[in-house]
Amino acid sequence: MANTQLASYESYLFGGLTSDDIKTVHETIAKDCTEAQFKLFMGVAKAADANPLIGEIHPTVYQGKLTWQFAVDYHVRKAKEMDGYRGYDVQIVHANDDFQYHQERAEDGRYYIAIDKHIGGFPAGAPIGGYAIAYKEGFMPFTVLMDVEEVDHFKKSAIGMQKTMWTNNFKDMFKKHMVKRAMKAAFGLRFDDNDGAEPAPGYDPYERADVTPPTSSPDLEVINPGGPVTDSSGDNSPTEADRLKQARTDMKLKFQQLGITSNEEMAAYIEKKAKPKGDKPTLKELTGLLKIMDLDIAEKRAMQAADDELPI
Repeated sequence: MANTQLASYESYLFGGLTSDDIKTVHETIAKDCTEAQFKLFMGVAKAADANPLIGEIHPTVYQGKLTWQFAVDYHVRKAKEMDGYRGYDVQIVHANDDFQYHQERAEDGRYYIAIDKHIGGFPAGAPIGGYAIAYKEGFMPFTVLMDVEEVDHFKKSAIGMQKTMWTNNFKDMFKKHMVKRAMKAAFGLRFDDNDGAEPAPGYDPYERADVTPPTSSPDLEVINPGGPVTDSSGDNSPTEADRLKQARTDMKLKFQQLGITSNEEMAAYIEKKAKPKGDKPTLKELTGLLKIMDLDIAEKRAMQAADDELPI
């Protein structure tokens, strides 16, 4: 019986994991998963080369729904595999710190964030923000700046363990969150947590190409990917009509990836996933729909990868 069970795990093997390792994962961190959910989770892990045995990816089942999160160590490992990795820095900014930054334009015309000063002391005061900097050879530093209010929803999460971790270990979790974002921006890492408790960030096809100077808004998350910039006058910035056109083009491509081809199927999908309030979807509604489609595409690919490994 035991040998039969171990044999059933062979389709999940990757990266040096043994059937016993997969059994351990199934009986510990994935014990709440149904067989279908475990199959999906291991398909995602295998496709991403994320080892669940050492915590690079972790499943959570809440109210019958499976979510998964990639650990910061996994992001760092994947970044190290890319050319030009030169490490990172991450810091918390406290209420009593003397902190200042600005945005500069390099000789090649690209903007980058420069930290002017960060002087701390004791008592430090409450955390008010933070930054993570990823270093890549041949590029200006990739900087992510965040206000603590941007992650406040994690402390209110309906997922008990997530809420506990963010409440009891806020500084550590905040640092890890910023490092993950910096690594993804700097090295183009294309994987995302599937976390129903976190609002999906807005989809913006111009995000990496249109880097504008930061505003005075304290809630603004500034991601500086060191990419090309528009003219400082703003004349080259895409208009809302441009963004709508791009969003519709992307939507058609994503429908093809999902295998949805007829107008009826497309309309039904939109009605179910993100029904617009008016006759025509706004740019905000379209970008939200595109993000949902990205998640569905990732889930479909993971399931296909898992199916491909099933014994015939």
